[in-house]
Amino acid sequence: MWESYRIGLSLGLGISIGGLLSGLLAPSRGLLFTVTALAAGGGAGAGYAIGGWHEAVAGGAGGALGTFVAAALVTGTLGRGGTRGGTAALIVLSAFVLAALALVPAVGYLEAAALPALAARARRRRPARYAGLRSLARD
Repeated sequence: MWESYRIGLSLGLGISIGGLLSGLLAPSRGLLFTVTALAAGGGAGAGYAIGGWHEAVAGGAGGALGTFVAAALVTGTLGRGGTRGGTAALIVLSAFVLAALALVPAVGYLEAAALPALAARARRRRPARYAGLRSLARD
C-alpha cells in the first residue's frame, strides 16, 4: 500500500514540477524539449528521493506530462493576449496547489488522468482573442 502511495505522490510532484517550470520559463516550441528534459529530471530526482527507482520513473513521467499540459495552456494564453507575468503567476500557483493535492492518497493518479483531458477540452473551446472594451464602442 505504501508503495502505491509513494508512486502516486511522485507522479503528482512530477506534474507540479513540470507545471512550475513551464510557468516560469513560458516555453516556446524551441524551448519545449529543454524544459521537458529539466522537468523530467527534476521529477525523477524528487521521486528517487521519496522512494527508489519506481518512484523516479513515475516522477519523470509526471514531469514530462506536466510540462506538456502546462505548456499548452501557457502558449494558448499568451497567444490570446495574456501577459507573461500574470500567466506565470497563475500557473505557478496552480503547480503549488497540485503539489499539495498530491499528498492525498491516489490523487496523483487522478491528476495524471484528468489534466491531459482538461487541457484537450480547453484547446477545443479555444476562443478568439479578447476584444476588450472595443466591443462596447458605438460605430
